[in-house]
Amino acid sequence: MNNELDGFTKICKFDNLKEKVGRRFFVDDVEVAVFKVDGKIYALNNICPHQHSALIYDGFIEDCKVVCPAHGWKFNLSDGKMEKGRKGLDSYEVKIIENDVYVKVFKKELNW
Repeated sequence: MNNELDGFTKICKFDNLKEKVGRRFFVDDVEVAVFKVDGKIYALNNICPHQHSALIYDGFIEDCKVVCPAHGWKFNLSDGKMEKGRKGLDSYEVKIIENDVYVKVFKKELNW
């Protein structure tokens, strides 16, 4: 395997992602929400910290944030952070190589 891709997992083709429409993937037992916005790919943990709903991929995009469809919490697409100091979402590194989308996830113990 190419050293550039160590720790990365191929999840889909870039062209198969629709603009501002989330998709859910499972990578090493981690649920990942993936979004294409203005041609850039973002990957966040799919589990909302509010009520632990696996719905982030189904959220809508507003001002470079994804809005959880359950209760409206907003997460920055680039880093998963929220305003007002609340716990955000883990964000994951993404690489695009020859139309393939790769994501590097890390497992973290959830302490809700």
